[in-house]
Amino acid sequence: MDEARVHISGFRMDFGDTTVIRDLSFDVHAGETFGFLGSNGSGKTTTIRALLGIYEPTAGILHINGRAFKPEHGDKLGYLPEERGLYKKEKVIDIMTYFGRLKGMERRTAKRWSLEYLDRVALADRASAVLDKLSSGQQQKVQLGVTIMNNPELLILDEPTKGFDPVNRRLLMDIIAEQKEGGATVVMVTHQMEEVERLCDRVILLKDGTAEAYGTIDEVQNKYGGRIVRIRHSGPIPRSPHYEVMLEETNYSELSITDATDEAVILRDLVEADLTIRSFTTTKISLEDIFIRVYGDQNTPSASGAAGTARSPGREGV
Repeated sequence: MDEARVHISGFRMDFGDTTVIRDLSFDVHAGETFGFLGSNGSGKTTTIRALLGIYEPTAGILHINGRAFKPEHGDKLGYLPEERGLYKKEKVIDIMTYFGRLKGMERRTAKRWSLEYLDRVALADRASAVLDKLSSGQQQKVQLGVTIMNNPELLILDEPTKGFDPVNRRLLMDIIAEQKEGGATVVMVTHQMEEVERLCDRVILLKDGTAEAYGTIDEVQNKYGGRIVRIRHSGPIPRSPHYEVMLEETNYSELSITDATDEAVILRDLVEADLTIRSFTTTKISLEDIFIRVYGDQNTPSASGAAGTARSPGREGV
């Protein structure tokens, strides 16, 4: 997976006097699943749109397969945008067959593939229905089918499971995993951290238009402490240079180990501090915990106000 399917270097994006992206650089390797993470307004969708030529970057290099993307390269790209958009007044099977033809498939092959896909996602009985008669979740399944038709080399999926219940979310995650197994490179923009931990090889966390963290799941976890100790106990938790108290409630605490100290040493220190320990478990810090730590301050009133003034009118999706 040494070849860069996506290469972004020194990317900057200005809208008027507002800088949305600042000197962003990262690669997505061929064959990997890459998580593109960030809070609302952090610049994820802007980056994707610039990569696909929808926006003209202020500065920097944005390449797919070693060149700037142009529409004529689209037969090997599958893009599921944040704003879903298909022909609402057409029949589902006609829509899918049409897009299959645009992707170079024979009409008969496109229709057969579409019917098989609709059967898999429990929409076989809706093939002849007009799209706008389907629920939003059903329409999203159709859009995903259009996205993965004809086995694209690169899939860019912006919130692919947004609004799905757990059963349908698992089904779509299985379909995405199969695309990777078939050789596709997958870029996932999502807020579902369990999906990222299940599927992604590497991630980037975008904050205020810059890379807050970038690397494998393990590398990002290690950057933010790596190990979490969960304790059920009686008595106050003593402060220590070996850990940070992330959560302290009555009889329950969570500690982030900040150095290479062995867990057994921390347990011994807590016992010597006269804590009564009822349970003591160690796990890796989750991406959800990291997400809250990185972006949690943006939910404060002052941070929200600042973000609101920095965003240009009509640009809620950046």
